[in-house]
Amino acid sequence: MLKFQFISFFAASMFILTAGTGCAQEDKKKDKKMAKYNKLTSEQDRILNKKGTEWAFSGEYWDHFETGTYVCRQCNAPLYKSNDKFDSHCGWPSFDDEIPGAVHRSVDADGRRTEITCVNCGGHLGHVFLGEQLTEKDTRHCVNSASIQFISADSSLPDMIK
Repeated sequence: MLKFQFISFFAASMFILTAGTGCAQEDKKKDKKMAKYNKLTSEQDRILNKKGTEWAFSGEYWDHFETGTYVCRQCNAPLYKSNDKFDSHCGWPSFDDEIPGAVHRSVDADGRRTEITCVNCGGHLGHVFLGEQLTEKDTRHCVNSASIQFISADSSLPDMIK
């Protein structure tokens, strides 16, 4: 009986150690990947990486309508073109289309909404809503300003970001 208890204890200990090591390795991989990304403020990090939300009408882009491209604040991946942006009167930047292949949709933790994230880095952008009849495309990407950065069409940045 004592031998069985020792073997069970040993097996459980090895499982815990292995699981802990795996988590540590995943954390190191994530830290290494994050080092390649833009430095974020604590608020931007809260929204992009902890799935937070900024207050309505508080972000820098909710009423911004210049010509250009909106990119992910964390990794610079192009997400939205300014010609797809519209005023939904909701207090957050709203787009009725994304750059093809740039945005991932998944069921939100609440089970009712559809979360949108950057395909490149997985950063939380906001939520997408269908059927509101606000535009002909009948789609509203409700995006946190803290999740995106605007690149003017007049900018001299590389074409991949425009």
